[in-house]
Amino acid sequence: MSERIVAAARDWIGTPYVHQASVKGAGTDCLGLVRGLWREFCGDEPAVMPAYTPDWGEAGAVELLIGGALHHLRPADVEAAGDVLIFRMRPGAIAKHMGIQAGTGAEASFIHAYDRHGVVESPLSLPWRARIAGRFRFPTTR
Repeated sequence: MSERIVAAARDWIGTPYVHQASVKGAGTDCLGLVRGLWREFCGDEPAVMPAYTPDWGEAGAVELLIGGALHHLRPADVEAAGDVLIFRMRPGAIAKHMGIQAGTGAEASFIHAYDRHGVVESPLSLPWRARIAGRFRFPTTR
């Protein structure tokens, strides 16, 4: 299944960045990419998304993104293609970015969406790896 998730995520590459959107080819943000994959592999979205800011450096005490992942996804300890990665972009900030891991080890990359770039595939380099705040897997799919 992990290969199917990675292939489906790659189908979103080139989708423009649109904050809080989740429509392949039309617009999405990083959470919207994961929401779109959820719809494809798991069915209807399990919750209505509350409004959120696009600020990666947002400070706060409530980890909404990690909390939502803990509620709807399965935590993963060992890296695998198809994992949902959640990133904390700077110390003291809440986790505000996510993507889908493609491959493992030194050659790993991840698919994600961000402002002015849309959905792209980037190397999962050491600086990105250092920012991983959580690793999750989609639940059993339909």
